[in-house]
Amino acid sequence: MGINIAIDGPAGAGKSTIAKRIAAKKGYIYVDTGAMYRAMALYLLREGVDPSDTAAIDAKCQEADITIGYEDGVQIVYLNGENVNGYIRTEEVGRMASSSSPNPNVRKKLVQLQQKLAADADVVMDGRDIGTCVLPNAQVKVFLTADSHERALRRYKELTERGEDCDLAVIEQDIIERDRQDMTRELSPLKQAEDAVLVDSSRMTVEEVADAVISLIK
Repeated sequence: MGINIAIDGPAGAGKSTIAKRIAAKKGYIYVDTGAMYRAMALYLLREGVDPSDTAAIDAKCQEADITIGYEDGVQIVYLNGENVNGYIRTEEVGRMASSSSPNPNVRKKLVQLQQKLAADADVVMDGRDIGTCVLPNAQVKVFLTADSHERALRRYKELTERGEDCDLAVIEQDIIERDRQDMTRELSPLKQAEDAVLVDSSRMTVEEVADAVISLIK
């Protein structure tokens, strides 16, 4: 097994940004598990699946082929052969991802790919349960968090910079609700692994957080 770094935490904590920075600095493969779940959510939305219809999610998820590749050093998420990087970061997709990700068959399909990647290479993975379920034997585990207002503000800036009209209060409420869903779901709830290091990024720069995680690699 290669070097595995597992970064868990709630929505908007900066997991993807930090994971990408660490992977770039160390030459590891970055596996954005959240993007994979969002790709599945996008597929379900396109198929008109109701977020509360467990049976439909169970059936339709089997039809989605989700893979990760790199083009010119940039990670690309492919949904049935289509580059969907430009479609998977909307609030609607995020809400569907929170609803569909607990489905056992959705998780089983995606976790198998994630574990295979980790067995074959040095990887950095971020998500909700990487250290507790996906990579329980990872050499480095981090639980990255930030207060809800700071996370909402980061998301607000990201959306407005893309020209999207949004409301900060609504975004923060969505984040709080997603935290509740993720922490109380029956299958693999969001929680800090017993051997994970807690890092609060509320008042830290990206470089400071990345360096703090890298310092844990032995």
